[in-house]
Amino acid sequence: MQWDRGQKRDEDRIIIHFDYDAFYASVVENENPALKSVPLAIQQKQIVVTCNYEARRRGLRKLQLITEAKRVCPEAVIVLGEDLTRFRNASKDLCSFLRERMWSGRLERLGFDEVWLDCTDMIEFNHALLNKNDLERSFFCTDKDDPTCGFEYDARTVFGPTYPQYAASEGVLNEDDRRLQLRLLLGSHFARYLRHELESQKGYTATVGIATNKTLSKLVGNVNKPKNQTTLMPPLVDNNGKEGTIHQFMDAHDIGKVPGIGFKLAQKIRAHVLGRDADHEEGLVYGGTREHVTVRDVRLHATIGPDKLEEILSGPGSQKGIGGRIWDLLNGYDETEVSKVKRVPSQISQEDSYMKYLHTFEQVRQQLFLLAERLIRRMHLDTMEDDEEAGSDSTTTRRWLAHPRTLRLTTRPRPPLNADGTRVRSFNRISHSAPMPNFVFSLTEAPSVLADKLVDSTLTPMFRKLHPERNGWNLSLVNIAATNMAETAADSKDSEGRDIGRMFRRQEDVLKDFKVVESEDTAPLEGIDEIDAQLGLVEKSTMQGSDNVDDEGDWLDEEQAEVGQVYDCRTCGQRMPLFAADAHIRFHTT
Repeated sequence: MQWDRGQKRDEDRIIIHFDYDAFYASVVENENPALKSVPLAIQQKQIVVTCNYEARRRGLRKLQLITEAKRVCPEAVIVLGEDLTRFRNASKDLCSFLRERMWSGRLERLGFDEVWLDCTDMIEFNHALLNKNDLERSFFCTDKDDPTCGFEYDARTVFGPTYPQYAASEGVLNEDDRRLQLRLLLGSHFARYLRHELESQKGYTATVGIATNKTLSKLVGNVNKPKNQTTLMPPLVDNNGKEGTIHQFMDAHDIGKVPGIGFKLAQKIRAHVLGRDADHEEGLVYGGTREHVTVRDVRLHATIGPDKLEEILSGPGSQKGIGGRIWDLLNGYDETEVSKVKRVPSQISQEDSYMKYLHTFEQVRQQLFLLAERLIRRMHLDTMEDDEEAGSDSTTTRRWLAHPRTLRLTTRPRPPLNADGTRVRSFNRISHSAPMPNFVFSLTEAPSVLADKLVDSTLTPMFRKLHPERNGWNLSLVNIAATNMAETAADSKDSEGRDIGRMFRRQEDVLKDFKVVESEDTAPLEGIDEIDAQLGLVEKSTMQGSDNVDDEGDWLDEEQAEVGQVYDCRTCGQRMPLFAADAHIRFHTT
């Protein structure tokens, strides 16, 4: 079935997707540069969660058991990666580094090692600066306020590989496609500049995709890995019977590889196309399928379209319009915008998976405590900031940027064994939520003490509701999450409210340049100085007592009464408090 939403076009946007190469291994290598030349693997539990490219060349791979990894590559250096703090901090640092080079502020992080950048405004600005008569010596301006900041580039050619490998010649492109081609060309040179900055200043390399939306930019970046970039070139959509590059590019992908189509949705689509459930591969910790169904299989299927997908994928808890959304993704259309970086994350969670049984409640409680302590420590890192203004003694204190209002506990039970000793694979999770206790936000008690309280007062009752049995649990995963963030007031214009207390504390400093201070050089209030005489500005009266009345019997406003002095200007007849006299004099003299 052909795409019936061809009028939708993304060409107004230029999106760059960054995927840091072997990120977890790179973080460890940057801490210890000697590890860059040796095979390096990051271990969690008994599994290799990732490894550097030197290790991959020697046979190591993701999700490999540690025992097998040691057998395949005995000389590999294996580093424990259970504590994610170093990786989280490195990801934040790289995110800030890239955001400083963006004008729009639209930078969206996906996990620790991926980020989308919306550089449409920068491309538009530099597109307007191009000299069509001298494209070879073009200059990309990276600072709108300083035209000397930027880099030189050749605007005649795209930097790096493209998809298709050879971009269509201008002779077969219409005017809109030629304009898009030039904008994508500028995006490729800006991506090259960012990659160079990232490597030279931070020591990280990245694989980059440049396209017109988030889905396409993420997928096209995978074409040339690692340490490279790929640009998806026009004509993007079908035209005059000729297939566009989007369909050419998307069709070969397995539907499970398309961002936005999760495992469960992909399995439902596969089942409809195959007429049965797709077989699982064996030996994988996080699942997979032995049989692949491509985007082309779905797109050209005789019965599948947006309405049919809605019927296949809808169900309890499903998003309204899910069929049309998935149909758009399969056709390479993605209207979601790159979101701006938030002050605080939308939620914070900690989870762990378990290969062995959790038989007793003492074992369960120990895991709940470990996760709760990690959660509280991460809340301190991600939802707090230094507040130097709060302490009267100028000591730095900490303040909350947001308070999560909900605590969620999630588990994933393993199904029981069948009679033949096999087990049905299940990825279903069960959850229970409760209000976040206020004591969690205490800054006077240690995280370990708060975690102990949280387990006894809240997490244990939540766990008992999910698993009423006393013992003998078989859980493959436990997750604790702080959700439903309520941002506190702040000075930032992007915050949901303004912190009035902080504004008042800063008032003295903000208004110091406008404050009237009497000094010995100030002329006495009695009499009229030379300027006053010229302008007719004379002292009218001095307020006495509590009756705020002037000589003519008029009531003065509270501000004049508080100041205690009033002037009348004979030039314009304006009456004003003493503190406004200086400005009024300058008004008449200029």
